[in-house]
Amino acid sequence: MAIGKTDDSYILEGLEKYLKRLKHYIKFEILIIPDLKKTKNLSEDEQKTKESELFLKNITHSDYVVVLDERGTEMSSMHFADFINKRMIASVPHLVFLIGGPYGFDQSIYQRANYKISLSKLTFSHQMIRLFFVEQVYRAFSILKGEPYHHE
Repeated sequence: MAIGKTDDSYILEGLEKYLKRLKHYIKFEILIIPDLKKTKNLSEDEQKTKESELFLKNITHSDYVVVLDERGTEMSSMHFADFINKRMIASVPHLVFLIGGPYGFDQSIYQRANYKISLSKLTFSHQMIRLFFVEQVYRAFSILKGEPYHHE
């Protein structure tokens, strides 16, 4: 789940590439929450609060929520594959990953989250991280299936 649509064609093409590949493994979808309107008069905290309210409206009580956050746990691709596999073995009904807006998340999201993952110590735009993340999900499933996509 992410805030705001992506207009950059190269990101959309990359997302389509990996979403198409992921269909062979799992049902995977990206829910895009529309950008907030009239944010000029909102502080960063107010914007994060409003975005978080939109996230929380789309999360159910049984969802296992993972926040993509620079202060989260860093993992190798192999560890991330194991993380996903353990959730599947535990019969988690929905594994929901959240990609915040440009200012990150409100405290209410951190309180709801079951886990936090960092894809890097580097900071990426909330648009670019979508592509990087979807590629990592695809990589995780190729690892779990023993396919040659990932080289270790």
